[in-house]
Amino acid sequence: MQTVKDYVQRWYESGLDPDEYVCHQKQGNLVEISEPATGERWTVLTFCTNDTLGLVQEAAVKQAAIDAILQYGTSNSSCSVLSGRIELHQQLEDEISAFKHLPHTQLFINAWMAMQALMDAFCHLAIPVPGFQHNRETLILTDVLNHGCIVSAIVNAGTRSGRVFGHSPRVRVKAYRHCDAEDLARKLRRYAQPDDRIMVVSDAVFSMDGDIAPLPDMLDVLQNYPGSVIMMDEAHASGAIGATGRGIYEHFGILPSQAIQRGVTPLIMTTFSKFAASAGAAISTHVAELIPLLNVSPTSIGTISLPPPNTAAALASLRLVRKFPERVQRLQENTRYLRSRLAEHDFLALGETNVIPVILPPELNPKSFCRQLMQEHGLWVSPIWYIAKPRLRITVNALHSKEEMERLVTGMVTVRDLLYKPTISA
Repeated sequence: MQTVKDYVQRWYESGLDPDEYVCHQKQGNLVEISEPATGERWTVLTFCTNDTLGLVQEAAVKQAAIDAILQYGTSNSSCSVLSGRIELHQQLEDEISAFKHLPHTQLFINAWMAMQALMDAFCHLAIPVPGFQHNRETLILTDVLNHGCIVSAIVNAGTRSGRVFGHSPRVRVKAYRHCDAEDLARKLRRYAQPDDRIMVVSDAVFSMDGDIAPLPDMLDVLQNYPGSVIMMDEAHASGAIGATGRGIYEHFGILPSQAIQRGVTPLIMTTFSKFAASAGAAISTHVAELIPLLNVSPTSIGTISLPPPNTAAALASLRLVRKFPERVQRLQENTRYLRSRLAEHDFLALGETNVIPVILPPELNPKSFCRQLMQEHGLWVSPIWYIAKPRLRITVNALHSKEEMERLVTGMVTVRDLLYKPTISA
């Protein structure tokens, strides 16, 4: 452990450690937090929550979770394939299938387990079956900026999780340039072999860049590879893009069925920690036979099923989104407003969604910037300082008022003017 101790000491000395806070209570976007080291408390206006539609404190959502606890308890205490499946699971799966226009859905504890289960199911076909020989290799193409849950799953795609050695045909993984369908096409021409099973995996909305995958262009490429699969991770797309929040397909005015008609198999991962005021994830498909493979994957059968309160909260949230699409419209209006105001004050904001990464001048430390915002202006924004282009990661939600967004912009301008002294050349 000495190596760990030395590493962490150098990590702290280098200023790479995160500023952490403890939340004590919430009221809308006002949050009471404290700093563990000093115990100092502030009430701050948050712009770093992923509560996209503001449903975490919605009375109907909280009551649904409470009712589920009263009926089922706090846990199902088993995996769904054994004794851990409850009626709420079926209801939630049905709601997600209707929302995403794909008829079959499987629930998971979180996105990391969902993605690994998909790799196990697709690449390795779960368990050996007498009389069936699996001899086709798999080629996986991944956007270089995909979320960590995708990266983790594809890194381990060559070996079925839960087993040290895999005996399935080879799995090859190649990355393509960020949101670059032309590079995706080049990589497929270079690496695809006859009889390969091809899967392309991408975030729908990228969590650190706020931009949207070029789905129509990707489908144009993949139609040249009949039977290929496209997996879209809609963690930051569900509830956020598309006229009614259905995600990337709705955003581009297409349906998953149109991909199917072109010979491409669409898969969609929905997560509940953003728009659905809960935790957990789901994979939806039109291929019924994929569901039992997902259900017996190591990440499904080796843990409990989605607990009752989480399931009920996600179900209630999803029903509210479908019933009141104006919440989505309000989020999108807030996104446009805040982005326009930041641009007017010469802040460089990437992307186009409610995830708003703001690139600061290189002389400014995002951690120092955010500390100043919090301590002097009561504004809570996430600093991202350990990637190629350090940034502020602002998330706007459906509950933010124009006055609150103006308060953020004013605070950011004030802190920038205080900390940034650009060099004026003669």
